[in-house]
Amino acid sequence: MAVIASVSGLNVAQPDLAVAFDASQSTILWIINIYTLGLAALLLPFGALGDRLGRRPVLITGLVVFGAASAAAGLAPSAEVMLAARLLGGVGAAMIMPITLAVITSTFPPAERGRAIGAWTAVAGGGGILGMFLSAALVDVANWRWLFVLPVVLVAAALVMTVRSVPDSRETTGHAFDTVGALTSVVAVGGLVFALQEGPERGWTDPSTLLASATGAVAAVGFVIGELRRRDAALLDIRLFRDRGLAGGSVTLLAVFGVQAGVFVVLFPFLQAVLGWSGLLSTLALMPMAVLMMAASGLAPRVGARVGPRATMATGVLLAGAGLALMASVVSVDGGYLAVLPGMLAMGLGMGLSMTPSTEAVTEALPRDRQGVASALNDVTREFGTALGIALLGAILSAGYRDAVDPRLDGVPTHTADTAREGVANAVDAAQRGGPYAGELARAARESFVEGWQNAMWAGVAVMAVLFLYIAVRGPRPSARGRTGVARAVDARTP
Repeated sequence: MAVIASVSGLNVAQPDLAVAFDASQSTILWIINIYTLGLAALLLPFGALGDRLGRRPVLITGLVVFGAASAAAGLAPSAEVMLAARLLGGVGAAMIMPITLAVITSTFPPAERGRAIGAWTAVAGGGGILGMFLSAALVDVANWRWLFVLPVVLVAAALVMTVRSVPDSRETTGHAFDTVGALTSVVAVGGLVFALQEGPERGWTDPSTLLASATGAVAAVGFVIGELRRRDAALLDIRLFRDRGLAGGSVTLLAVFGVQAGVFVVLFPFLQAVLGWSGLLSTLALMPMAVLMMAASGLAPRVGARVGPRATMATGVLLAGAGLALMASVVSVDGGYLAVLPGMLAMGLGMGLSMTPSTEAVTEALPRDRQGVASALNDVTREFGTALGIALLGAILSAGYRDAVDPRLDGVPTHTADTAREGVANAVDAAQRGGPYAGELARAARESFVEGWQNAMWAGVAVMAVLFLYIAVRGPRPSARGRTGVARAVDARTP
C-alpha cells in the first residue's frame, strides 16, 4: 500500500509543489513520474536478486531505503532534493514490490496461497485509491509535506512485521547472474515507460520521446534475443510465455491496469471540472469502486475454485467492459455522480475478479526458484499497462475534447477560445473570471469534455472486448499449471 500510494499520492498536491519549489509544470511532472520510472525499470533485476540473496534481507533493505527516501522527500528544501529523494524511493520500491508477492508464493501452502494472493491483489488494486484519499485529506487539513508521513508510518509497521514474521527464503542455481539481461531490461523498460510518460506532455514527435522509444524498443529486442540464447540461465526465460497461464495472465494485467489507470485520468477532471468537486471529495467518490474491487479480489479464489481461472478472468473482464459501456452511455453534464456510479461499481467488481487469477497464473507459470522474477514480471506488466493506459485514453480524451469544443467557440474572443482549447479545467477557470461569454463557455467546455469522455470509455470497451475474446480462446486451463492453489486444494479434499 505504501509503494502504490506513493505512485499517485502526489497528484493531489501539484499546485502546492509548484508554489513551494517555484517549479514549472514540467518539473512537477518529473517529481511525480521519476518514482514510477525508477520502480518499473528496476523490478526485474531486484526480483531476481531477491531469489538469489534471500527475499527477507532484500525486503528489509528495500523498506529501509524506501522509508528514508520518503522522509527525505517530506523534508526536501528544493526541487532537486525532491527529485533525488523520489528516485531513491523508486529504487526502494523496486526491492519491495516483487519480494512481497514472492514471499507469499514461496511460503504459503497451496490450500492457502490463492487467498493470500487475493489479499495481496486487493491491496495492490484498491490500496492506490485509498492512498490517494488519505493523501488528499492530508493536503486539505495540513500541507503537502504530510503526504510522506503516510508511507513512513506504513513502512515502519511493515518493517516491524517483516522482522518478526516473514521467513527467509532463497533459491540456489548453478548459473551466474544474468547481468546483461538485467541491464538490457532496465534500458528497455525505462526507455518505453519514459516515452509513454513524456509523449503526451512533450509530443510524440519530440526528439527526446522518439529517442526514448527507439532506445527502449532496441533494448527490448536485444533482451528477448539474449534471453532466448541463455535459455535456462536467463533472467527471464522467454520460452515460458508459451504457457497459456503466463501469457494470459500477463496480457490481462496489462490491459486491466491500463484501462483502470486511463479511467482515473478521465474521472478526476469529470468530478472536479464538470461537477465542481474538491480533490478530497473527488477521491472519496472513487472509494465505492475501490472497496468493491478489494472485496472481489478476495472473493476471486473461491470463484476460481468452482468455475476455473479462465471463466473467472473472462467474467471479470466482461463485467469491467460492461461498466465502461454503462458509463459511456449515461454520462452527461446534468446527470452528475449517480449517473456514473453503477458503471464504476461494475468496473470495480470486474477488475477485482480478473486481477487475482491473472496474478496467480503469472506466478505459478514460473518455477519456485524464479518467484522473485515472476513477481517482478507481474509488477512490470502492471506498471507498463498503467503508463500505456494513461497515454492512450488520455490522448483520446484530449483529442475528443478539442474536436467537440471547437464548433462551440464561435463568437468567443480568440484569446479566451485558445485558453478553452487547452482543457476543460482551463475553460472553467476562464469562465469563472466573468465576462459576457462566461456561462456559454463553461457549458461548452463541460459538454465537450463529456464527448471526449465517451470516446475514451468506448476505447476502453474495445480493449476489454478484445481481451475477453483472447481469454476465452487462450486463457489458462483449469488443469494446466496456472491452476489456482485453492482449486487444487478442493480437488485434494474431494473423494
